[in-house]
Amino acid sequence: MKFDTPATTNPIDQLKIVGQPVDRIDGPLKTTGTAPYAYERHDEAPNAAYGWVVGAGIARGRIASMDLAAARSAPGVITIVTARNAGKLGKGKMNTARLLGGPEIDHYHQAVALVVANTFEQARAAAQMIRIDYAKAPGKFDLAAEKPNAKTPRADENSGPPQTRVGDFDGAFAAAPVQLDASYTTPDQSHAMMEPHASTAEWKGNKLTVWTSNQMIAWGVGDMARTLGIPKENIRLVSPFIGGGFGGKLFLRSDVLMAALGARAAHRPVKVALQRPLIANNTTHRPATLQRIRLGAGRDGKLTAMGHESWSGDQPDGQPETAVNQTRLMYAAPHRMTAMKLAELHLPEGNAMRAPGEASGLMALEIAMDEMAEKLGMDPVQFRIINDTQVDPEKPGRPFSQRRLVECLRLGAERFGWARRNARPAQVREGNWLVGMGMAVAFRNNITMKSGARIRLDNTGLVTVETDMTDIGTGSYTVIAQTAAETMGVPLNKVFVRLGDSRFPVSSGSGGQWGGNSASSGVYAACMKMREAVAKKAGLPGDATFADGMISAGGKSVSLADVAGVKGLVVEDSIEFGDLGKKMQQ
Repeated sequence: MKFDTPATTNPIDQLKIVGQPVDRIDGPLKTTGTAPYAYERHDEAPNAAYGWVVGAGIARGRIASMDLAAARSAPGVITIVTARNAGKLGKGKMNTARLLGGPEIDHYHQAVALVVANTFEQARAAAQMIRIDYAKAPGKFDLAAEKPNAKTPRADENSGPPQTRVGDFDGAFAAAPVQLDASYTTPDQSHAMMEPHASTAEWKGNKLTVWTSNQMIAWGVGDMARTLGIPKENIRLVSPFIGGGFGGKLFLRSDVLMAALGARAAHRPVKVALQRPLIANNTTHRPATLQRIRLGAGRDGKLTAMGHESWSGDQPDGQPETAVNQTRLMYAAPHRMTAMKLAELHLPEGNAMRAPGEASGLMALEIAMDEMAEKLGMDPVQFRIINDTQVDPEKPGRPFSQRRLVECLRLGAERFGWARRNARPAQVREGNWLVGMGMAVAFRNNITMKSGARIRLDNTGLVTVETDMTDIGTGSYTVIAQTAAETMGVPLNKVFVRLGDSRFPVSSGSGGQWGGNSASSGVYAACMKMREAVAKKAGLPGDATFADGMISAGGKSVSLADVAGVKGLVVEDSIEFGDLGKKMQQ
């Protein structure tokens, strides 16, 4: 299905099931501890051995020697994997640093060995017996120190252009009656999701199956194929449940690779979960930023100049923290400038973490807006309202498809009691506490991605949805079931959802807030194709009514179960979005 025109009336608009409060479908599994997470696939790999990842003890340099003798002879040890016996390994296009280091070390806690043993305790104990001597090399770890050496990063479709300019920012800022020139910093921050990065891997001949915790199944398969040098068709990734991802599980991490290498060497399934101390350094993190924001305004509060510069660091060939991107869209100002600079640092890989760019950049922008409102003697809410825009500030010919910020601000202020606040700081007390009232704006532009699904209809009237979409705790099972039930005209308990398997049609995956809208759109497209198949087989027109498990038209009604018959019906489709995103800002 090609979605290239504004939406009109469709079955979803009934809102009998979609948009209604329902219990989460996955709730009972999670609350009873029976949801199958990656490290707990006893049903699929009951004889799995245990792997313990050894992380590099230096931040940069090389391994001079590695003594494995004591570890190899320790009780229960099956094998030890290092770069010396792992075979030739490539690197996925989503990875900046190598997932298995040696002899060169790219960052602290980079995986350098995997000990595989019969029990978890044996693997852990043997790992402590490995003796590694390093040749340390000088590294760059301080963003502030490397700021003068930071360079303009390469353009990237995910990061956007590194620099933008509209009008004459320098001249407009210099001429502004009211000016703000302020600097802000944010620290490095690490993920701490409930479920650590974990994988269980098994080889059958040259076919690899990995039960893992990964937000993007198709990306993972592609990067695993590149890393191992085997065809994508030989790899199956399975992630039906993920205990939190937040961007940290968008890409292939060392648990997946090490489990696969361990299983190949041990000739049996191997499970690997990264230890908590490793997660901060072995995976990805939100890089620190240094930011400078300059705002110029007239005495009436209208912004005339807006500049936002950001410096961040990453491994060589990495990408910047996109702290300036939301400033490009948030408020009107005729003269604008944004710039990102990237310093080479030998820290663990910087990458997506729960609102990449927005969390760091919007914090700085909104503090700057508050400080500017203070300079102007203007209410912060009103200051934002008068600087609202209904078009992309950098591309005025591109309107927003919908933007209701002013309505949101006014409604929020009314419900919060903003008008009753004391605008002077440190005036309200609760016991020993000073109480203040503040506000800020945050948003993420809407991202849409191609997404597919398979729909099965059987002779009991059960609708089964299959898609490699994942659920990172956000409710994918439920929203997809609601979409299918609404579109097919069946109750929610007549829909069964299967997610997170690379054998299913490729979806958008979970990340960047594109998952729910894109994946459910793909399910909608497949359901509409199933409606066509049902109508055709029943001999009814395409605009027949689907309700209560029946298809009806012209006084004739047939149950979906009867139409499906013993053989059932199976269809696949996907949603593709046209160029509306280019014509309108999302």
